[in-house]
Amino acid sequence: MKTVGMTHVDVTVINPRDLARSWVGRFLVDTGAFHTLVPRRHLEAIGIRPDRQRTFEMADGTPITLDIAIARLDFLGEYGADVVVFGEGDVEPLLGVTALESAGMVVDPRTQQLRRLPILPLKAIVFPELAGVAA
Repeated sequence: MKTVGMTHVDVTVINPRDLARSWVGRFLVDTGAFHTLVPRRHLEAIGIRPDRQRTFEMADGTPITLDIAIARLDFLGEYGADVVVFGEGDVEPLLGVTALESAGMVVDPRTQQLRRLPILPLKAIVFPELAGVAA
């Protein structure tokens, strides 16, 4: 039986309001996580402050409300933006799927390595149940 490996990547978290302020960390790529999780102390050290809260579901189903903000994330020569979740204590940084998509990356299921998409879609996704609903 083949086991699924873990993919890690070095990510530079940048304060979008002050691009000179950043922190570099080793992140676990988590395609099951929607957003990116960063230890609070690192976000606050580069001047990123929470601007709201959001409720998330933990792996065991428990809801938890955490602080969030926006950050720029640079990795593998690309960059994207994502909602960053303020993690408490020595939580392991997680790179979520929104950041991967924003940077045009996917995890290759065979090699467990990140790879760039050769071309990015620039079109609307139409949901039939929303057809005719005014924005």
